[in-house]
Formats: sequence, C-alpha cells, structure tokens
Amino acid sequence: MLVFSEPTMNELATRMLKSKFDRYVDRSLRVKFLAELDAIAEIVGITGAPMGCRDRDDDMILETALNAEAPLIVTGDADLLSMNPWRDIRIISPAEAIEFF
Repeated sequence: MLVFSEPTMNELATRMLKSKFDRYVDRSLRVKFLAELDAIAEIVGITGAPMGCRDRDDDMILETALNAEAPLIVTGDADLLSMNPWRDIRIISPAEAIEFF
C-alpha cells in the first residue's frame, strides 16, 4: 500500500512538475502518473507536529508514516536515511526497496 498525506503528495507533485524534467518525460505523462498515484494511494492526515528529523521539512514524511502505521519509508533523503530505524519504522533507499520487494 502507498501512503501519502496531502503535504507529501503536494511536495511530490511540485517536484515532478518542474520544467527541468521536461527533457526526460513529457509533462502530460507526469500529470497522468500523479493522478493515477493519487487514485491508488491512501491519504492520511497530519498536523505538522515535530518528529525530530534534523531537516524539519522532512518531519511531514515521518508523521505520515507514523499516522499510517507504515512499516517502511522508501527515500533517497540522507536526513531520513540516517534515522533508520525510527520508531520501529524501517527507512530504506530505493535500491534497498528493490531488493526488499
């Protein structure tokens, strides 16, 4: 199951729709991907509470996982990866996720 909160989904969309990616994947395909992702993802609520990440902007990812009771966070973010495990939630890289699944 894929889990997002509104802030994490918005951040993903904002980043994926940057013009710097236009040369790799057409914008319309990225918009379609985001719509399909939104259709299958579970959305959980968060309050923006501090979670203890050294990059405060990443606290929303931790809170999303915590509120969803997720067993795993997949990320390339070094600040989050350095916290593995966090409150019994594994934090792994995309490469590790490929091996995991």
